[in-house]
Amino acid sequence: MTRPRLAALALAVASVLAGCSPTFNWREVPIGKDGVVALLPCKPDRATRALPLGAEAVTVDMAGCETGGATFAVAHAVAGSPLQAEGWIRAWRAATRSQLAGAPATEAAAVLPRAAATPAPVRLDTPEAEGAAATKALHVLWFAQQRPDGVSLYQATVIGKPSSADALPTFFEGLRVP
Repeated sequence: MTRPRLAALALAVASVLAGCSPTFNWREVPIGKDGVVALLPCKPDRATRALPLGAEAVTVDMAGCETGGATFAVAHAVAGSPLQAEGWIRAWRAATRSQLAGAPATEAAAVLPRAAATPAPVRLDTPEAEGAAATKALHVLWFAQQRPDGVSLYQATVIGKPSSADALPTFFEGLRVP
């Protein structure tokens, strides 16, 4: 190859690489104040809102972002006691299932190292549906962390079908409870 062609090729490769940005740019994001860390695939937005859990409106902090065809989010709330935490998790799960409009869902016990045994971690998964009943896939993991003054509750969620097959396991396996 001649020197001008080599220089042109190098310039073309550099231009292509400079224009590329990874769809999934994973980063560790602290959730709450108790040391839980989530691995999110993009820079998260943060919000706080009141979520009706049973008869109570609970303050929930959220961090989430959208990339690669899916939304990734982690929500966090603090219950005053294990009994209250159990009730809130049941209400949170019921509220999520009620929004599925009859879509098939699988709910099963889950494992997350160092998560509290009560309330126990639970995973819910729904497939993406097409046609008249079109719905996005939904993957949710609820878990808890014991605190000296109560129980921290978490809901990790992926809505949609990520463009990378590795995104779901990376997100859920990236959750760390100290």
